[in-house]
Amino acid sequence: MIKSCATIALVPEITSGPWIYWHDLERSLAHASSLGFDAVELFTASAEVLDVSETQLLLEKYKLQLAAVGTGAGKVIHGLTLTDPDPNVRKKAIEFIESMIKLGAAFGAPAIIGSMQGNVVTGVDREEALNWLADGLIYLGKHAASLGVKLIYEPLNRYETNLINTLGDGVEFLKSRQIQHVGLLADLFHMNIEEADMAASIKSSGEYVIHVHFADSNRRPAGNGHSDFSEVANVLKEINYKGYVSAEAFAWPNSQSAATQTIKTFNQYFNQ
Repeated sequence: MIKSCATIALVPEITSGPWIYWHDLERSLAHASSLGFDAVELFTASAEVLDVSETQLLLEKYKLQLAAVGTGAGKVIHGLTLTDPDPNVRKKAIEFIESMIKLGAAFGAPAIIGSMQGNVVTGVDREEALNWLADGLIYLGKHAASLGVKLIYEPLNRYETNLINTLGDGVEFLKSRQIQHVGLLADLFHMNIEEADMAASIKSSGEYVIHVHFADSNRRPAGNGHSDFSEVANVLKEINYKGYVSAEAFAWPNSQSAATQTIKTFNQYFNQ
């Protein structure tokens, strides 16, 4: 069964970005639950800002699961990436992601590495940057496995990274570098930019796809752009995908409307 999920940003330092709900955890959980979402995905400033016991009680109260935790604050707030030329920065990036993996694992949820992968910067050889990325993913994948979860790696569009932009390149990277315990995130917004055929790419990536981000072509909630999700939905069912389809989209025109639109579109494509 494919499950629905809404994103919640709990980072006071940011005021805009592709998250459905903002700042108020319990209010967001209550609204998501009232609409029938199965889970939420959390974007937090650090692992320390959440009390695990209190958060678990809230999730139980509203009958929701934690689908995943994002690590992007490591870059947005602290400027940390796995491909920074400075080894001390890479070390701090790994430590930050380790802490987020531990947080997610307390709920049986994986952590996502998206923006913290970084870029090939001027003066750095591309192969060297890819080696740094591979080393980080190998180490963090083993760490995640030791805590009983997987790690999620997200190919991003060309305007956000010059490392890995498509699912196919992501699969090849994981295979060629023998990176274990790491799966891929199929983000439909990034894929709309980079993939010739989103459904075909997901099908060829098969079991490597362990999380899906659900947004329209303009990154508004699904149903507010020109993406056709019918083939994507069909191929996810065909490959027997049983994970979450998580709305990482702008809260347009507001959180409540964005969540309502998302669950309507999700049910249209995945619950019929």
